[in-house]
Amino acid sequence: MIPMVDLKRQYARLKKEIDEALGRALGETQFILGPNVAALEREVAAYHGLPFAVGCANGTDALLLALRACGIGAGDEVITSPFTFIATAETIALAGARPVFVDICPDTFNIDPEKIAPKISPKTRAIIPVHLFGHPADMAPILDIAREHHLKVIEDCAQAFGATYRQQRVGAFGDAGCFSFFPSKNLGCYGDGGMVITKNEDIAAKIKMLRNHGSATRYYHSEVGYNSRLDELQAAILRVKLPLIDEFNDARRANALQYGSALAGLDLLLPAERPGCRHVYHQFTLRAQNRQKIADALADAGIASAVYYPVPLHLQEVFLKMYGPQESLDVSEASAREVLSLPMFPELTAEEIRRIAHVIHHVR
Repeated sequence: MIPMVDLKRQYARLKKEIDEALGRALGETQFILGPNVAALEREVAAYHGLPFAVGCANGTDALLLALRACGIGAGDEVITSPFTFIATAETIALAGARPVFVDICPDTFNIDPEKIAPKISPKTRAIIPVHLFGHPADMAPILDIAREHHLKVIEDCAQAFGATYRQQRVGAFGDAGCFSFFPSKNLGCYGDGGMVITKNEDIAAKIKMLRNHGSATRYYHSEVGYNSRLDELQAAILRVKLPLIDEFNDARRANALQYGSALAGLDLLLPAERPGCRHVYHQFTLRAQNRQKIADALADAGIASAVYYPVPLHLQEVFLKMYGPQESLDVSEASAREVLSLPMFPELTAEEIRRIAHVIHHVR
């Protein structure tokens, strides 16, 4: 069996360091906002060249906290992609605002900057670009639009830790960058975890307060907040992995290169990497008109695959109930019919990639 992600292989490699880090954290018994959380925040901020990083319970909360810290609320509109995990738009709704969906680029699956301006209204307050599957969104025109219309930019970096756009790491462009440390992510812990990075001291302070029940001083509460603190044990695990993230991403890129070579010449649309971008391949996602045949053949051979995402957000039942019928977004809808993600993780072997490609080559 070749899984989509094999977490056991990475743990086997890092077992000694992770077990020791957990042992130290257990011995210190500072489990809530302890020294590992504080240290990880400093280390992640430094990695991105920013002054502030704030840990939280998960990537979904990271988005919600960033939205609230940026002043997004009832009556506002936030432009984002329909081709992503529901958390991106779900948090907009949870903040009291309305998601406005803009179609994607066919080669990167990221929001198409050329289609943003027509969706801006007097209610628009922010843009959330998603760096989907590890490929950076086209940030330069997005930032230009945001400056022109005085909009906040909150980057959804859940799948793109370490990706770069024009030699700058994603998450450092907008007002806030939001990360998930879900176990399968490029930088993943062994449970839930998230983080927001920012250059803005006020945003960082607001998120710190909101994540801790709206309190900056114990037992004094200035806003209704959340219980959304990054767990100390998860922070200890992440501190072991963070120094290796570029190595892990390089391995993903090498795997993607081998996939591209092994699958060349087939009637498939393989992942793109635009000039000036460093794709970190959280997923290796291709497009195929015979997707189901490929998926079935892989399953018969004991090889996992997955469809991310089968229903674009503008067609999800929850948003149809909330906002009524949505306009067609052709690229997103076509992508949803054709995308298939193949196994991708740093420890995936060359032989496994050859096996996967061999199966795909023989699909009829």
